[in-house]
Amino acid sequence: MRQDNELKLFENKKIRVKWNEDQEKWYFSVVDVVSVLTDNDYQKSRNYWKWLKNKLNEEGSELVSITNQLKMRAFDGKMRDTDVMTTEQILRLIQSIPSKKAEPFKLWLAQVGKERIDEAYDPELAINRALDIYRKKGYSEEWINQRLKTIDIRKEFTDELKAKGIDSGKDFAILTNILTRAWSGYSVKEYKNLKGLKKENLRDNMTNMELVLNMLAETSSTEISKSKTKKGFKEAEDSVVKGGNIARIAKEQLEKETGKKVVLNKNAKEIRKLNSGK
Repeated sequence: MRQDNELKLFENKKIRVKWNEDQEKWYFSVVDVVSVLTDNDYQKSRNYWKWLKNKLNEEGSELVSITNQLKMRAFDGKMRDTDVMTTEQILRLIQSIPSKKAEPFKLWLAQVGKERIDEAYDPELAINRALDIYRKKGYSEEWINQRLKTIDIRKEFTDELKAKGIDSGKDFAILTNILTRAWSGYSVKEYKNLKGLKKENLRDNMTNMELVLNMLAETSSTEISKSKTKKGFKEAEDSVVKGGNIARIAKEQLEKETGKKVVLNKNAKEIRKLNSGK
């Protein structure tokens, strides 16, 4: 299961979801679905779901007993245990909630499932969907190409870490933090704070040059790690530090030649405004 949840939109309402690669199933936040169907805010939807769970239990329904819990990022930015259901379970839940949005929501569920199946058979569809999203947000074609490349580089980096025995999400996060600090001078949290970010993706708020240097750090770390035979966290950490330092040297040389800072205290919106000259 991926570490973080995705967000899907139904009529401009956000629904937190996770895709389970092994089971090939979506898991939907029950409270978010209840919010859509009842047209209530988050707190009222929580209360409604609590009441409905008691009601279903009294009726002898097994729906509550088969409800799973997964860590999902709440809208306050914190990871919390969240009641989730599969598509099939959500369809059963809809029958217990009187709502004029029931039928449109069923169609939406079917479309969400179809998109994932289609993308599994043709990964280019997922890439095209990402391209459309970034274009609608106003990113340049050059930036988009760099951003998509970072995904490939990141996968090679994480695959190499796995090959060296790194298998926990916590260790991946620690090594990413070490790598980021090595080349940029900032931890991931400090980097996000510098750009005024909260829940937003850090890479989506990097400039072209920041993306390039981050890729250099990850690529260098990957190649250094491949040259080693030993496994374990310490060996992986050594590769990450050395790879990050290669990118740091490149960053410092560039700053010396241009007289400009590479890591900017600006988020994506501010960067696009700066580039447009407005």
